[in-house]
Parts: sequence; C-alpha cells; structure tokens
Amino acid sequence: MRIALFSDVHGNLRSLDACLKDLREQGGADLIVGAGDYCLDGPRPREVLERLVEAGAQCVRGNTDRYIADTQTFGPDDEDYAELTWTREALGAEWVAWLGALPVALRFGEGEPAGRLLVVHANPKADDEHVWPDATDAQLERVLEGVVERTIAFGHLHLPYVRFWRDRLLVNVASAGLPKDGDARAGYAILTQRPGGWEVKHRRVDFDVAKVVAEIEQSGMPDRKRHLKVLLRHRYKEIGERVP
Repeated sequence: MRIALFSDVHGNLRSLDACLKDLREQGGADLIVGAGDYCLDGPRPREVLERLVEAGAQCVRGNTDRYIADTQTFGPDDEDYAELTWTREALGAEWVAWLGALPVALRFGEGEPAGRLLVVHANPKADDEHVWPDATDAQLERVLEGVVERTIAFGHLHLPYVRFWRDRLLVNVASAGLPKDGDARAGYAILTQRPGGWEVKHRRVDFDVAKVVAEIEQSGMPDRKRHLKVLLRHRYKEIGERVP
C-alpha cells in the first residue's frame, strides 16, 4: 500500500495543486489522505476542499477545521472571529458541516502493530498540541498511551521529520500550504507499506509564491498583512531553539 499524506494546506490551492502534480510525477498513490487544517489562513479555502474531494482524499479534522465548524464557541471578542467568519462565508454551510463531520483519526494497514499506520492531525490525544522533533519522553509517553499502531503520521507542526522513538516511527508530513521550516517549498509525504513497517519519503515542491501573495491581497480576507508575513517568512521564530 502506498499512501500520499497532505497536511496544513491552509487555503493555499496553488501549493496543493503543485503537490498533487508532483505526486502524479512520482507515480501516484493507492490512497490520498489529508491530515487536517485545510482552509483557515488562506485565500481559497473552498477550492482546496473541492480539490481534495475530487482527488478522492480521505481526511481527518484538524484544530482549525474544528474552529470553523464550531460556530457556537467563538464570539466577536475572539482574536480569530473575523477570519473564521470570512472563511465560513467563503466555504458555505455544506462545506462547514463537512469539516465538522470529519473523523479525528484514520487507520490503515492490517496484521501486526508494526504494519499499522495511524493518521491524526497533531497527536493521538489532541488536535492542537505540537510534537516537536525534540519532544520529551514524558510527552511522547503521554500522547502515545494506548496507541496500538507503530507508525503515527501527523501534521500541525509545519516542518518535516522522521523520528524513531522506542518501537514507534513518528512522521511529521509538514505543510502542503504554509511551510515554516525555513524552506519556502510546500511539503508532503509518501508512505509505502513494506514487510515489517512503513517506508517514508518526504517531498518538497516549488509553488508560485508571488501568485499566492496576489491572491491573498485580492481575497478580502482579514489581516492580510499578517498572513503575507507568515507566508513569506516561512519559518517558526523558535525553530532555532528546537531544531539543530
């Protein structure tokens, strides 16, 4: 089984399309899986969902997808209220409901635990808690407690890595729309099931950043200056403290 994993597209259709094109050039995949955060913070949220459905993707819900779908929790005094409102209007009620109905996890593979794959957004216990490459044993013991699968793939943290921890393979598939590891290219991962486990290949793909900038400027989405800064910086401020 060969699975292509996309996460954290954040309304960036151009980068998603570039990744899908690269996947076709790599020979495609048996399954396309989305690991959450498809819409918020980008200029073309509805088209991203349409493209994923068109591609036959199976998707899990990310934290920002939950925020969009949860229309009762966030009020006018919340920091992200204006952007959530804009994104909901851009999506329409049916797509908002679609996001809300997504599962929080998907499982693939059969047989022994080493052959099983768990896909979540941030970690198996929460959709909004980062698992950095240098995560402590205590954090990993907590978020992996009770998890049968030996390979866990996720996003939320917008940088790619593979970490072997005890008998687990942890795979961050990075961001297919808003990279933050100092590399301006979009990222996704291809996981191939082999005897005894899963093989991981990270892909980095160029996309037309200037055109995405223009789309943000013309979109009418709130707080455009901040979004442009994040897109063009493509780097976490604290990354130097966490990743050598």
